Amino acid sequence: MSVTFTNSAVRRQDRLLDAEQATKLLQIGVYGVLSLVDKDGQAYGIPINYVWDSRNSIYLHCAPEGRKLNCIKSNNKVSFCVVGNTHVLPDKFSTEYESIVLECTAYINLPPGERMNALLMLIDKYSPDYKDKGMKYAEGSFGRTEIIRLDIQQWSGKCKKNG
Repeated sequence: MSVTFTNSAVRRQDRLLDAEQATKLLQIGVYGVLSLVDKDGQAYGIPINYVWDSRNSIYLHCAPEGRKLNCIKSNNKVSFCVVGNTHVLPDKFSTEYESIVLECTAYINLPPGERMNALLMLIDKYSPDYKDKGMKYAEGSFGRTEIIRLDIQQWSGKCKKNG
């Protein structure tokens, strides 16, 4: 990945997730929380499935209209957070966790080939045993599906292990 991975802004320097661990979490994470701001300055965060292209971009899918897209049209600077394994430790009043936070620029209205490739990557990640059926579904719903590309500008990782 050629974008900047830096933990320099993480307040708790004793809880850093190194670049290798953070990359693994980005690859295997099930969902992330996309945080946006609308034209009126109102914050909006939503959990959403994603796929990482193993380079500099994350792809999301959604309906071709809605609040996410309206926010991106007015401000395409977004944050994306992926939380990995967590374990509450009630007797220690603490939680073990791992997470990454990515600062991104969001893009919509992508070319058809890039949109279909993103859908194929999502099928490979979430439905690898149903690729043929997934392709037919993607082709049938293509006109009703928007793809958002998040280009990663900078990211960091943090974890806490009580061991």
